[in-house]
Amino acid sequence: MKLSILDQSPIISGHSAAQAIEETLKLARRADELGFYRYWLAEHHAIAALADPCPEILLARLGSETRRIRVGTGGVLLPYYSAFKVAEIFRMLEALYPGRIDLGIGRAPGGDQRTARAVGGGGMPTAEDFPEQVWELIHHLDGTLPDGHPFKKVRVQPEGKTAPELWLLGSSEYSGLLAAQLGVRFSFAHFINAQGGDVVMRAYKARYQSSGREPRPHTSLCCFVICAASDDEAERLARVVDLRRLHMALNQDLPVPTLDEAEKRSFSGEELQYIRGQRPRAVIGSPQACREKLLEFAAKFSADELMVLTITGDYATRLASYELLAQAFELSTAG
Repeated sequence: MKLSILDQSPIISGHSAAQAIEETLKLARRADELGFYRYWLAEHHAIAALADPCPEILLARLGSETRRIRVGTGGVLLPYYSAFKVAEIFRMLEALYPGRIDLGIGRAPGGDQRTARAVGGGGMPTAEDFPEQVWELIHHLDGTLPDGHPFKKVRVQPEGKTAPELWLLGSSEYSGLLAAQLGVRFSFAHFINAQGGDVVMRAYKARYQSSGREPRPHTSLCCFVICAASDDEAERLARVVDLRRLHMALNQDLPVPTLDEAEKRSFSGEELQYIRGQRPRAVIGSPQACREKLLEFAAKFSADELMVLTITGDYATRLASYELLAQAFELSTAG
């Protein structure tokens, strides 16, 4: 079972965005050493807790900081951009790091509506054209636009013998069925939606239409994970995420709280009920407990790969969580 990392470049209270980016580079280097298979960067805009609005730029640095691990995006928010330009960017990345680049794409706004209009140049991006955008992106990357298409004779550079792996990301049936129809890889965001993902992923495989790019369906499941030496310690660290999710529900645009801040915060009965309702989106526990739960999810969801996202109240425990998971899955041995 391949195990990978999704990094949202969290900004923890008391730290700057520049420090968060440096921690992303540090974590990527360590993930490369530990034997993780992929390292993806997420795109978010105007969110105090997350530092990366342009993963394609950070990805160029990430490739030079690592040697073995595949690097990519999870993902580029395609409705904001030209499919042609995205193809050019990722062909350049593929030229820099051949055989190591993943292009994960999504259709979520990655911020509030006002921010979405700003990113979109004043207009509100919509997902209505998303299927056509994905189709064009695939054919731009592969140089396979059909005769008669207005961009058929436009050359996408830099040209090369290899192309990035393309993944469609989603947390709903829509994304899974679109990925199946277009014949591309699919990653389900369990950390966003803990309900019904197993049905979505199995439907994707059942309805998959083979393509020249991907003859067979391929899936990954992305889960939020906090792994610590013991279940009790993992639960203590998870209090940060409980408070962070409450901040989001209350539209409080704040950095990720520290553990000290989270432990000092008391919760009302209504807040505790909300927090409990969010817990199915996370895997929290000791290395053995996390391994067992993740493998259980992989079987239930028919996942070919697992990807984990970890945020805690300090960068040291975040790194330790990934190190413990690498040991539990014996990644170095597998590598």
